[in-house]
Amino acid sequence: MKKLNWRVKLGIGLVLLSVVLYSVHWLFFRDLHHILIYLVGDIAFLPLDVLIVTLILHAVLNAHEKRSLLQKMNMVIGAFFSEVGTKLLKDLSAFDAEPGRVVCGLVVTPQWSNDDFRKARAQFRSHDYKMECSRSDLEALKAFLTRERTFLLGLLQNPNLLEHGTFTDLLWAVTHLAEELACRRDLRRLTDADAAHLAGDLKRAYGLLIGEWLDYMRHLKSSYPYLFSLALRTNPFDANACAEVS
Repeated sequence: MKKLNWRVKLGIGLVLLSVVLYSVHWLFFRDLHHILIYLVGDIAFLPLDVLIVTLILHAVLNAHEKRSLLQKMNMVIGAFFSEVGTKLLKDLSAFDAEPGRVVCGLVVTPQWSNDDFRKARAQFRSHDYKMECSRSDLEALKAFLTRERTFLLGLLQNPNLLEHGTFTDLLWAVTHLAEELACRRDLRRLTDADAAHLAGDLKRAYGLLIGEWLDYMRHLKSSYPYLFSLALRTNPFDANACAEVS
């Protein structure tokens, strides 16, 4: 309300200033014809002024700002996968009861096109992951996420996340999984109901993580080929991946 009042007062003040200036012009020159010519001309130009400033210039500035924010966001996502994401993908995949259905579609190669990435994204968005807590070590996963808790919370405080809702969803899913694991005294002795609940948390985090990983790999391929090369050689889904170049 205060902001609106400030704008209204400013608008009224500018109109009154214009009236005063036109009045001064009339007092000095007594030329109403000249005043009306320029007044009508200025009013006639207003639609073009709105078009140029509000629509075209504003759109250009918005596009530039959006590219800048997207670049910053991709840097944040890159830090996440370097510090947490890639290892977390490997750790979560160990809980997948049907790993073959996932692995065969995520062995990215240098020949992948944007269309290949989009198809894989669509395929795994609707994939029904079968996660089982007994297939791997929940205590080790708990320890890893506990060590990275400060890093994850720091990412959630990044204002650029407002521009990337799906990555924010992923961070919340991973943070929630970490909290769920931290609340269990003994992850080796879970009830069936509790194991099913944790399997649901694993499934949510795993699905979102795969989707963001595919988007990140596509970004690296198009913008940073040297980083894409390293990502291929450390692909957690490729059993033959090796960081050393042979």
